[in-house]
Amino acid sequence: MKSAVEPLKARRIYLLLRDRIVAGELPPGGRLPGEPTLAAEHAVSRVTVRRALDLLEKEGLVQRKAGSGTFVHDTRAVRPIVADLSNVLSHLIDMGRSTDVKLLSFGYGIPPESIAESLGLKPGERVQRSVRVRLIDGEPFSYLTTHVPEWIGLTYSEAELAARPLLELIERSGVSTERATQAINATLAGPEAAAALDLEIGSPLLTLTRIVYEPSGRGVEHLHALYRPDRYSFHMDLVRTGGDGERRWSPALGWPRTDKGKTEKSKTDKSKPGEKPTRSTRAIKQRS
Repeated sequence: MKSAVEPLKARRIYLLLRDRIVAGELPPGGRLPGEPTLAAEHAVSRVTVRRALDLLEKEGLVQRKAGSGTFVHDTRAVRPIVADLSNVLSHLIDMGRSTDVKLLSFGYGIPPESIAESLGLKPGERVQRSVRVRLIDGEPFSYLTTHVPEWIGLTYSEAELAARPLLELIERSGVSTERATQAINATLAGPEAAAALDLEIGSPLLTLTRIVYEPSGRGVEHLHALYRPDRYSFHMDLVRTGGDGERRWSPALGWPRTDKGKTEKSKTDKSKPGEKPTRSTRAIKQRS
């Protein structure tokens, strides 16, 4: 029983320390209490504390220095991805050009009934299915599974999908993308996604399901995406609209960026149109 309890205690300490680091209570460069102190504070063994610190170190939140202790790693240098929910289709192609991609699988087949229905496919109609991992600064942040009607998928090759944005390939086939619907949720990492995203099985993930439509209403892409929450977040600017008594928050389409954002852009000299800073770093909007 004890062997089963210790990992749970280690994870609890890991989550407590992680929350303090993320909240800024333990600032970058700050030294964590020593193992004996943490063990006494949480009434656990030093081995349990060491396991918790191992998890923090694996996530890149702390750095251990022999003879000096454990220090909070400065994660502000990591560029998080920021998804602009108020403009779903904008900059989708740019995302493919600004990040690296690893194509894990590519093939054709009959899709699950739910996907066939969402794309408006006929019974027995096949799709092109692919699984990709996107990376920013060499680190994986998204695990993407896409289904595209076969008549579109046949217009591009496996090599092209590994090198070019999917939406660009879809539009190259002559399809015009007009609108999309998407749903956002949370889930836990299964074995395949965990391995691809360099996470423990059961780690929390953001999940997004998006269906892209052409003007006729036919679905041209079904995307199921899993994101590391430490490297990806959703963003939306809001403004107050409506008359007296009916005031409400609405998406601020085309809302101008702040002066701070402009300053950051001029400092980096590498930012592209549409990018905005997050935590004093530049970030990339949602694309797939």
